[in-house]
Amino acid sequence: MSTYRLDLAYDGTGFHGWAKQPAVRTIQGELESALRRRLGDVETVVAGRTDAGVHARGQVVSFTAEKDIQTERLAQSLNKTLAPEIVVWACRKVPEGFSARFSALHRSYRYRLLSRPEPDPFLFRTTWHVPYELDLEAMRRAAGRIVGEHDFASFCRRAEGRSTVRRVLDSEWVRDGDIVEFRITATSFCQRMVRSLVAVGVEIGRGRISADEIPAIIAARDRAAAKGASPPQGLILWEVGYPADCS
Repeated sequence: MSTYRLDLAYDGTGFHGWAKQPAVRTIQGELESALRRRLGDVETVVAGRTDAGVHARGQVVSFTAEKDIQTERLAQSLNKTLAPEIVVWACRKVPEGFSARFSALHRSYRYRLLSRPEPDPFLFRTTWHVPYELDLEAMRRAAGRIVGEHDFASFCRRAEGRSTVRRVLDSEWVRDGDIVEFRITATSFCQRMVRSLVAVGVEIGRGRISADEIPAIIAARDRAAAKGASPPQGLILWEVGYPADCS
């Protein structure tokens, strides 16, 4: 058996998330269907399971196959078969034991806001329209306070028996014209974590809560302490980092 890695991107607008489900359109379902036509039954492992409406620029998938694969030809073939919203950037053979999920060292997400009074019909699939003035410096102060290892229970959808302790390596807000972008890198994320952090960041930007409240929100370890979650369409899985021999 040989192990292979796929790097792919997708527009998640028309999909019910990554994970395959009966009778609905999912990224994993579409990808495994395309792989099955060429390789037979294949079980994929993914770096990050994205929710419905969430996009990816740097998603990584691993799978094993008994026969040797011509990787470049497979990538070309998949791109001819897959829906236009899904693109395979690359296919390569990787060391035995590689797992897109468990071999990952870190994951990076970006979340994009359209910060101006008017919406944009060409950006509504990939941004959250926030028609308010935002205090970017306050948002940046808040972003700095989540770096490090914390229990992010206040920002996560709780899953029974699973830890919500995560280590954030980097977190920042940047602005380019009307686009305000949240960039975050962590060893891993719990469900809804990034979107919840964005929602709180916007509340801080609007002056409705203070950046100084972030430590107390984290310490509460209570989902009610944070202010909901931002909509999915602004979120992009940007990059997944691996050891050099798996990259």
